[in-house]
Amino acid sequence: MRKLLVLALVGLAAQLVDGSLGMAYGLTSSTLLLVVGVAPAAASASVHLAEIGTTLAAGVAHWRFGNVDWRVVTRIALPGAIGAFAGATLLSSISTESAAPWMAGILFTLGAYLLVRFARPLRTDRVGGRLRGRFLGPLGLVAGFVDATGGGGWGPVATPALLVSGRLEPRKVIGSVDTAEFVVAGAASIGFLIGLGTEGFLLPTVAALLIGGLIAAPLAAWLVRIVPAQLLGAAVGGVIVLTNARTLIRAGDLGGAVPPLVYALLTAAWLAALVFAVRALRRTRRARARATDVAPTPAPASAVPADLATTGTPTTR
Repeated sequence: MRKLLVLALVGLAAQLVDGSLGMAYGLTSSTLLLVVGVAPAAASASVHLAEIGTTLAAGVAHWRFGNVDWRVVTRIALPGAIGAFAGATLLSSISTESAAPWMAGILFTLGAYLLVRFARPLRTDRVGGRLRGRFLGPLGLVAGFVDATGGGGWGPVATPALLVSGRLEPRKVIGSVDTAEFVVAGAASIGFLIGLGTEGFLLPTVAALLIGGLIAAPLAAWLVRIVPAQLLGAAVGGVIVLTNARTLIRAGDLGGAVPPLVYALLTAAWLAALVFAVRALRRTRRARARATDVAPTPAPASAVPADLATTGTPTTR
């Protein structure tokens, strides 16, 4: 019972992160499951099965709020499903001893990417145009494969790529990626079912992760108003890097003074990323404040002719 409660808290924490950043549910859940001793393939399989429920709820919510671009969803979901199925099949065929450092390496890389991304100012400018299928297809394929083999990565790979393109407003990027992830999670679960059988899914773990995620969904909506994404992204990236570094150090049989030195360097890099994130956040807020100060103020109602104020067009006399 105590372990299920811990797993529910893992799902809650992961959904808080995902709801605030639009990414990292699988990344956070898989990392924490590996810490408590769950086998890599079982961790990824259980996380993806739980994600079928969480992504369905998230997709419906985004659709109701108009945050979904269905053209993007249809062009990224199918390649993502193919990549996820292939990744799940590959991970299922690798032994636990071989899969652990492979999965930890992917998670470590994605955590480092989060550190770098959120240590810089987040791009807010947008340009027009449409996202091409020849860009969305390969992106979905790679993101789906990384997601299944690493136990997470769909959001960290797909969301930044779409944001950087500047052709889709951020709310629709997050909504479309979350909605497409329902198909990706389903395909990955089918791949794990074929490769591992039903015993590959830890159903109590799945239920605990799902319950925790559903509880955290409304809390995440509140958290995103309180904690800036810039700081949260850098903080989560550091936790993922340090946690998976332990697995990589053990796999490499590094002893003596090497582990403390590695941990010290990674901690210093994490603190530096947090400092840069704070500076970037301050610069962004100052820029927004200056833009607000120079924005023209609307004319007072008394200065607008009565016929224009009521109808918007001059009346003929």
